Amino acid sequence: MTATAPPAGATAPTAGTAPAPPGTWWLGLLGRSLLVDRRALTAATALAVLVVATVAVSLAVGTAAVPLTRTLPAVVGAGEPRDVLLVQQLRLPRVAAGLAVGAALGVAGVLLQTLARNRLATPDTVGLNDGAAAFAVASVVAVPMSLAPSASALVGSATAAALAVGLAGGAGRRGYRFLVVGLGVGAALGAVTQLVLARAPIDEANRAFPWTIGSLNSRAPTAVAVLAVGLAVALPVAVVLGRQLRLLRLADAVVLGLGQRVGRIRLGVIATAVVAAGLSVATAGPLGLVALLAPEIARKAAGPRVVPVVGAALASALVVLLADLVGRTVAAPVELPAGIVTAVLGGPYLLWLLLTTRTRRMP
Repeated sequence: MTATAPPAGATAPTAGTAPAPPGTWWLGLLGRSLLVDRRALTAATALAVLVVATVAVSLAVGTAAVPLTRTLPAVVGAGEPRDVLLVQQLRLPRVAAGLAVGAALGVAGVLLQTLARNRLATPDTVGLNDGAAAFAVASVVAVPMSLAPSASALVGSATAAALAVGLAGGAGRRGYRFLVVGLGVGAALGAVTQLVLARAPIDEANRAFPWTIGSLNSRAPTAVAVLAVGLAVALPVAVVLGRQLRLLRLADAVVLGLGQRVGRIRLGVIATAVVAAGLSVATAGPLGLVALLAPEIARKAAGPRVVPVVGAALASALVVLLADLVGRTVAAPVELPAGIVTAVLGGPYLLWLLLTTRTRRMP
């Protein structure tokens, strides 16, 4: 979904007074008119419906099932005590964490892929997740405070981004170099994580281990709340950046001639991806390959004319919720972490991308 505003100094057209380009709609909002891509809006609506349905199923299904007719009352604390315990206390917190973590990973993934013009450029592959995980694990071992992982993960994600961009000499037209350097940075930071865990006392290592595998089980409410606040800021910024990223498909001189600051756009994209990826890892650990799968789903659904930021957030939330649902039901009563499920699902797709001839650049 995309929305465009008139140039500075121009009068915004009123919805319905000027014909919209093919495949778009004029929508009136707060006295202004927004040009919305019809296919992207339809795709986002369909994904939203699927997310709502998956939330309902996730709240109802488990080792002890709750009928759908009793799920909604249990969410607000009404109904049988057993249903309230299962839905409100056990399942609702992990569903909320899955929605927030998935949306954040989708936003970070679609922004980085579009900036680097490479489908392989995601928080997993350019080192953001590894940096966030390394600093979060170090904070858990050294500073036993609930807010420490979130703050440390942001620092780690920003450190990884700065190293990757600095060593690659940029992240725009040098997208493939940015990806290769990011892989090296991620490998180095992953080794730091293993070193910290190996040197830590066994009790502290066990306490930090969940930040290395990716799971929605027993997530800290404080971390989820911090992620929700960060996402509330990052998502609108990402929507604006997504519109501007469409211009970066042109030469830098052309973009500058249109009045856009290329460096500021790229810096804004990287900063937004750092916040989204860092806070998501601080909440649930690194959920591998989600940011690779979800943007591609959204891109196929929305079409090539837009950067589907909202669609990617919804698709990623859907993938994370489905992975968590599969992980806690397919081998019940044994629970598989969602990170393992996403790796199993995303691994074949990653191999397919690596084996095709169109993985280096995006259209």
